Amino acid sequence: MSNELPAKPPLFEPLARLPAYHRVSSAIEQKILRRTLETGDPLPTETELAEQFAVHRSTVREALRRLESSGLVGRVGGSKRLRVTRPGHADTASRVGRTLALDDVTFIELWEAMRAVAPRTAALAAEQSTVQGITRLTGIIAGLETARGADTAVERVVDYFGALAELSGNRVLMLAMQPVTRLLAPSLRRMIDRVPQGRTRILVAQRCILEAIRERKPVEAESWMLRHVQDFRRGYELAGIALDTRVGTSTIADGV
Repeated sequence: MSNELPAKPPLFEPLARLPAYHRVSSAIEQKILRRTLETGDPLPTETELAEQFAVHRSTVREALRRLESSGLVGRVGGSKRLRVTRPGHADTASRVGRTLALDDVTFIELWEAMRAVAPRTAALAAEQSTVQGITRLTGIIAGLETARGADTAVERVVDYFGALAELSGNRVLMLAMQPVTRLLAPSLRRMIDRVPQGRTRILVAQRCILEAIRERKPVEAESWMLRHVQDFRRGYELAGIALDTRVGTSTIADGV
């Protein structure tokens, strides 16, 4: 019998060889993120990029497609020349939402994220309160009061959370709030349809949050928002909606 000890598994695995187009797009992306290339700056032509990277034009073309799909470059005003662009919040939120859906996140995970983010957002909105922001929130609540169908009601609820995030002045919270509320919209629609008192409870909470914002009372706004989000969960339970249901890509299509 051999006395040799079994060979130990290697500590490291071979490095993955990324496709050339991936390395090209990553290099351009880094220039954009480091502000070496600013928004509006034109990119070199495909031929120039191919020469600089020492790759084929087809490789450059694929890299540029990747950057266009991510919203980092685009053609402005019908121009053929690609320029550095900045992805809009809605586009970014949409991509995040699709990623969450494809990762099979559940409604309970989304609700937990909302419970973590929304109360602090409300507090900041109260601290940063402006006449314009209060006017906008007031109009959204009025729209929810007069909404005839569940679809319109849900649109107003999503608008409310979006306006609240904008009023907070925190861009990270703005980006975090949009995909979560968008993915929760279909379950909220079912809840409003099935729970008669659902819309009334939403209106009461949103009015109280607005009043706290108007009076610049962040602690009160945060407290009311926490109760508001907790009430969503109770509404889902009353509506018979399973909170461990995975959010599918159809939810994106149905979102408002």
